[in-house]
Amino acid sequence: MFETKNEFKYKFEEKMNALTGKSFEEATNADAYRVLGTMVKEYANKKWAETNKQYRQNKVKQAYYFSIEFLIGRLLNNNLLNMGLLKACDEALQELGFDLGELEKEEPEAGLGNGGLGRLAACFLDSLASLELPGHGCGIRYKYGLFKQKIIDGHQVELPDYWLSDGYIWEIRRPEKAVDVRFGGYVEAVKTEDGDLEFKHRDYDVVKAVPYDVPIIGYNSKNVNTLRLWSAEISEDMSEKYIQSEQDRSNFLEYKRSVESISEFLYPEDYNYQGRLLRLKQQYFLCSSGLQSIFRTFDKYNLPYNDFPIKVALHINDTHPSLLIPELMRILMDEKGMGWDEAWLITQNTISYTNHTLMPEALETWPVDMMKKLLPRIYMIIDEINERFCQQLWDIYPGDREKISSMAIIADDRVRMANLAIVGGHSVNGVARVHTKIIKEEQMNDFYEVFPEKFNNKTNGITHRRWLMKCNPSLSELITETIGHEWKENPEQMENIIKFKADKDFQDEVYKIKQENKKQLAEYIFDQTGIKVSTESIFDVHAKRLHGYKRQLMNILHIMHLYNKVKNGEDIDLVPRTFIFSAKAAAGYYFAKRVIKLINSVARTVNNDSDINDLIKVVFLEDYSVSLAERIIPAADVSEQISTASKEASGTGNMKFMMNGALTLGTMDGANIEIHELVGDNNIFIFGMSAVEVQNYYNHGGYSARSLYNNDPRLKRVLDQLVEPGLFTNSPDEFSHIFQTLLNQNDEYFVLKDFDSYVNAHQKINQGYKDRNEWTEKCIINIAHSGNFSSDGTIKKYADEIWNIKPITW
Repeated sequence: MFETKNEFKYKFEEKMNALTGKSFEEATNADAYRVLGTMVKEYANKKWAETNKQYRQNKVKQAYYFSIEFLIGRLLNNNLLNMGLLKACDEALQELGFDLGELEKEEPEAGLGNGGLGRLAACFLDSLASLELPGHGCGIRYKYGLFKQKIIDGHQVELPDYWLSDGYIWEIRRPEKAVDVRFGGYVEAVKTEDGDLEFKHRDYDVVKAVPYDVPIIGYNSKNVNTLRLWSAEISEDMSEKYIQSEQDRSNFLEYKRSVESISEFLYPEDYNYQGRLLRLKQQYFLCSSGLQSIFRTFDKYNLPYNDFPIKVALHINDTHPSLLIPELMRILMDEKGMGWDEAWLITQNTISYTNHTLMPEALETWPVDMMKKLLPRIYMIIDEINERFCQQLWDIYPGDREKISSMAIIADDRVRMANLAIVGGHSVNGVARVHTKIIKEEQMNDFYEVFPEKFNNKTNGITHRRWLMKCNPSLSELITETIGHEWKENPEQMENIIKFKADKDFQDEVYKIKQENKKQLAEYIFDQTGIKVSTESIFDVHAKRLHGYKRQLMNILHIMHLYNKVKNGEDIDLVPRTFIFSAKAAAGYYFAKRVIKLINSVARTVNNDSDINDLIKVVFLEDYSVSLAERIIPAADVSEQISTASKEASGTGNMKFMMNGALTLGTMDGANIEIHELVGDNNIFIFGMSAVEVQNYYNHGGYSARSLYNNDPRLKRVLDQLVEPGLFTNSPDEFSHIFQTLLNQNDEYFVLKDFDSYVNAHQKINQGYKDRNEWTEKCIINIAHSGNFSSDGTIKKYADEIWNIKPITW
C-alpha cells in the first residue's frame, strides 16, 4: 500500500481531500477512520481480484464454511497487522496528529455473532487466508446484532445493536450476484414424456438474497478470501404479484415485513411459533442462497456435476446449516437433472459437519408440519432420505424398531437436524478429544457403530495474530526479541521460550508487561464503573456467555463464601483478589439473568464494605464483545474455565487466556484436558468431577444437592443468603429462582457437588501467587505451549483430512 511513512502521509492526505475535503487539522477521528479504511479496502480489493482470478484459472477446489454467526470483531487494525503495516501506520498517524487506537473505536463491531461458535468461525477464516488456502465464509448480514447490554440497577437490559447505522466500510454490495430463495407454496409431481417424475414447486413466495462481500486478508499472504453475507430483500416479481388486486396490495406490507425479518436479528427469540419459524427461515435462506452462489462459480469451470465434490467442500458449522444437504439434493435433481443415487453420492462426498456441543439447543429439531408448510420440496427430500436410511438400518438391525426410531431423521413429528447432518455427509468431527470421545461412545454411539469412518476429532484453535500479536503487542515483541520472528507464521515455535522460563530477566519483562496490561484494564474499569482495583491483586477473570453449565453461579457463591470468612474475622491469609465478570445472557434465559443480578448485588455489597479493606473486589463489565475481550484477556492472572465436565465441547477462551499468560482454573472438560497434558499438573489448577463421573450421575442418579446443603455449613450459609433479606438482597423472592434451581431441581450442573474442590483450588491459587518468580514461570510455560492451539494447526487438519484443499501456488 506504501513503501515509506512519507509516501503513506502523502496518500493519506490525498485521500482525505478526495473523501472529505478537509485538512488534517479539520478532520475528525471518524474522517480519518473512513480514509484509512478506504485505503486498506482498495488495496485489499486488488489482492482480492488477483486471488479470485487464480482460483478460476486453476479451477482450484474451494471450501465454504457455513455458519449462522461470524464474530469477526473490528477489522481495521487486524487488517493492518496482517498486511504488515500496523506499526508503520501507527507511527505515521501519530505524526499527523491521530491515534490509531482511537480511529479503531470508530469502527462498529459487526453484529454477526454472539459467542464461541462465531468467534471460532472468524479465527478459521483468518487462518484459511493466512495459510493461502482457498476457503470462504457464508453467513447472514444481520441488520441488528444480538443486543447491546446495559446493566441498570444490577439487571441486564437489552438494547438494539444497530451496528449498520453508519454503514460498514469493509463490505461490498453485489446486487448482480443476487439469487432467489423460495418459501411456502406446494409441490406438484409431473410425469415427463419419458415416464419419469419431475417435481414442480408452485405458488411460492420469493425472497431476493443479495450478497455483501467482506475481504478476509491473510497474514503476510497474497491471499484475500471472502466472507459472503446474505441480506434478504423483497423480490420485484413478488412486488408485481402483490399489486394485482386490492386484497393482494393489502398483504404487501406483511410480505415485506416477513422478508426483512429474515436478516434482521441474530438469534430471534424462539419461545413461540413465529420465532421458531423465523429461525428455520434464516437457516434455509443461508443454505439456499450460499449454495446457489457456489453453483454459479462451479458452472464457470465447465465441468460435469459428478466433479462437484472434487472442486467444492461444504462445511456445516453446528446443526444450523444442515439444510445444505436437502438443498444440494434439490439443486442436483430438480435443476441439474440428476437421479437420486447420483445426487446422493455427490452430496455425501461434499458435505462435512462439526458438532460443537451436545447441549439441547445445538441439537435442533423442527416440527414436521412447520417444515412441510415452509419448505415443501425440502421436506419431501428429507423424508425420502429418512425412508432410505431407515431401510438401511432395518437391514442392519432387523426388527429393532426402538434403535431405528432413535436414529431416524424424522420421528415423533420432528425433523432431527443433527441426525440429518451425520447421515448426509462424509465427516463428523468433535472439537476436543474428550468431546469426540463422548460423541462416539455415548451421545452418538449408535451412529458411530454404523459409520465409524465418518467420526474424527479436530480440537479447536484460535488465531494468535488477533489474540496475541494484536491485543498484546508488548508480549508479542518480547517473544520475537527472545526467539526470533518465525513463531508468527509457525506458532508451535513458541515452545522455544520454555528455555527462558527461569531466566530472571525474561521473567521480569513478562511480569512488567502483565502489570502494565493490568494497569490499563484497571483504568478502564474505573472509567466504566467507578470501581478502583489494585494491580497488585490477582485479576481473576470469568468472561464468556452466561449459561448454567458455564457455572458463573459457582464463582459468585465462592465469592460470597470468601466474604463471609473475612467478615467473620477468620485469618485466611488472602492475597487481594479482583474478580472480573463479563457475560451476556440470552434475553429469554431467566436463570442466567438472575445470576447477572446476583453478581452485581454481591459486587455492591462487597465493594462498599470497609471491613473488607480492598481484599476482595467484584467487577461486572457490561456488553462483552471482541474488543472488550482484547482489553481483558492480556490483563488476566487467572482464567476461570469451570464448566461442568462433559458440557463444554472445547472452549476457546481457555486458549486465549493461556496465550496471554493467565493460569487456567478449570475442570477436566473440553480443551482444558489438552492444556493440562501440555503444561503439566503444576501449571494449571484442576478441580471437580470428571466427565465420566458426571455422566454416571446423569445416567444412574445418586446425587442429592439437598444433602450437600444440609451437611456443608459453607453451602448452607451462602444459599440461605440468597433468600434472606439484608446482605445481598432486599427481598426473599429476588434470588429464590436460583435457590430453587439448586435444591428443588437438584442442581443440574453440579455446582454444589464441585464447590468444595473449587474452594480448595482457589486456596492453591492464593498460595501460588505469593511467589512471584514461580508464578511467572508458570505463566511462561503456558504461553510457550499455547502455540499448539493456534487455529492454523486446526485448519491444516481440516484442509488435509476433511476438505482436501491445498494452498494456492502463486
